[in-house]
Amino acid sequence: MRKLLVIGIGAGNPEHITVQAINGLNRADVLFIPDKGAKKSDLAELRRQICERFVTNPNSRRVEFEVPVRAEPAPSYRSTVDDWHEAIAVIYEGLIRDELPEDGCGAFLIWGDPSLYDSALRILDRVRLRGNIAFELEVIPGITAIQALAASHKMALNRIGDAVLITTGRRLTEEGLPENAGSTIVMLDGKCAFNTLDDKDVTVHWGAYLGTPDEIVISGRIGDVGDKIVSTREEARRKKGWIMDTYLLRKPGEPEE
Repeated sequence: MRKLLVIGIGAGNPEHITVQAINGLNRADVLFIPDKGAKKSDLAELRRQICERFVTNPNSRRVEFEVPVRAEPAPSYRSTVDDWHEAIAVIYEGLIRDELPEDGCGAFLIWGDPSLYDSALRILDRVRLRGNIAFELEVIPGITAIQALAASHKMALNRIGDAVLITTGRRLTEEGLPENAGSTIVMLDGKCAFNTLDDKDVTVHWGAYLGTPDEIVISGRIGDVGDKIVSTREEARRKKGWIMDTYLLRKPGEPEE
């Protein structure tokens, strides 16, 4: 039976690769490299660099494939994502069928960790449910942007007795900060949703391109640094053509412990 490895490759620094991930890369006959177009060519290039640096298996080969662009939400965000995932599932099925022999091993290189705000595992479940191809699955965890954010700001994510909430920019805009929020991590935020909060005394610890030479970090009261983050983010995105960022929010009046 075919074997698929879903390998977390970290938040953007090739040195985030774990020994387990290196071993997984070298077990694979085929390494699948997604290409998200010219504006995000850096993302494919990082995967190539990782393969060149760590893959020593002379029998492995790379197969690059184009990832379709997700449409703007219409009529709803969930239905748009569902259609997008279905389109990618068709591509995954073709790759597995055409590039892997029945006893072959393939690897998908996933930014960050496959289990945290990434859809590769859900898409592979779709492929399995289609019933056309059978495969075994193994997941190798990776360093997340959340870990890289905390390291770059030299801080712990939690405070003693406090909860840690992970949410999205969309949910933050719709619901605000929960009353019992201790530390709130916000991911997948393309519109700087922290600026929608009424309480400008909330502290934000923001980071982009975490762990890479292009890393940018800013922290302070939203009222003091919110506009700076917005302008810095926009300028960085304009220069590189893409941006990956995340941030942590904490309410005022909660002492560090």
